[in-house]
Amino acid sequence: MAESEDLQALSSKELHDRAMKVARHHLDARFVWNLLKIMPEAEAAAGNMQQAESDVVGDLSMFNSPVGLLNDLLKSDEGELADALRPYYIEYLQRHAGHSHDDEEAAGDAG
Repeated sequence: MAESEDLQALSSKELHDRAMKVARHHLDARFVWNLLKIMPEAEAAAGNMQQAESDVVGDLSMFNSPVGLLNDLLKSDEGELADALRPYYIEYLQRHAGHSHDDEEAAGDAG
């Protein structure tokens, strides 16, 4: 299901979950690293300018910007932030379209 129209029909949470599943399967730390790098832009696109700025320069109440970014990562499947990340998830899933992870997971569940 990696056709653009099919992916567009999925909710942002479904796109996030599928992309994370593929990344886990491939042990793709680069996917997560790149997600963290674009998080401030996604926060800004979602209208969360204060959070975007905090992600870049840090926030004393959050100790440092990495903690804020990790918090954003945990919320990257929710609301406007997930919507802002849709293009990243779709592009990643399209690049991995030839890999069927559902079949492998089903086989693992049956065993």
